[in-house]
Amino acid sequence: MSTIHVALFDDSKSIRDSLGLLLSTTTGIGLCGCFPNAENVIERIASCKPDVVLMDIDMPGMNGIEAVKLIHATNPDLPVIMLTVFDDEERVYASLCAGAMGYLLKNNEPDTILTAINQVHEGGAPMTPSVARKVMHYFQLLAQPKAPTDLGLSPREKEVLQCLVDGLSYKMISDKLEISVETVRSHIKHIYVKLHVHNNTEAVARTLKERLLG
Repeated sequence: MSTIHVALFDDSKSIRDSLGLLLSTTTGIGLCGCFPNAENVIERIASCKPDVVLMDIDMPGMNGIEAVKLIHATNPDLPVIMLTVFDDEERVYASLCAGAMGYLLKNNEPDTILTAINQVHEGGAPMTPSVARKVMHYFQLLAQPKAPTDLGLSPREKEVLQCLVDGLSYKMISDKLEISVETVRSHIKHIYVKLHVHNNTEAVARTLKERLLG
């Protein structure tokens, strides 16, 4: 039986140690790389040549969603499973749109994670049940009639909205766009008004449903 080589990206040392040990001692699965952040992700992927990637979302520097976009752009056939504590709709949608083929929560049993690695390697798309429901809801939204998309968003508001879709926090948006956190909050408040939504989840859901950013 051939070995499935897995690369793990997670800023938690305890996760890297425990999951790394699990992957290294499971028949048919091997750990080819274990990294505390997603910096230089393409070079690291090229170096360790994984068959499957396990990717955390909330990491210092480049977050997991941005890393998946890079991986998908350069290695479109390399399956990535998001392994995270977050199951909110913004991050689920952003991860799948970025190119992730699976989405699991870290509180899953070890056997579930191992099964998911095998599934995604065989062409499946493993997801935690709660995440699968969110995906179903997303496709139901897509099936609904579309509303007009000219909502008068300014170029800067579109930049901020794209950052929300990418799963960035207010602080990350502030750093990326080189504006203050309070300015970010002000832009998001205006976005809510123009999109007729009340929170980030609704803003991201409507943006994806109506393809407001193209």
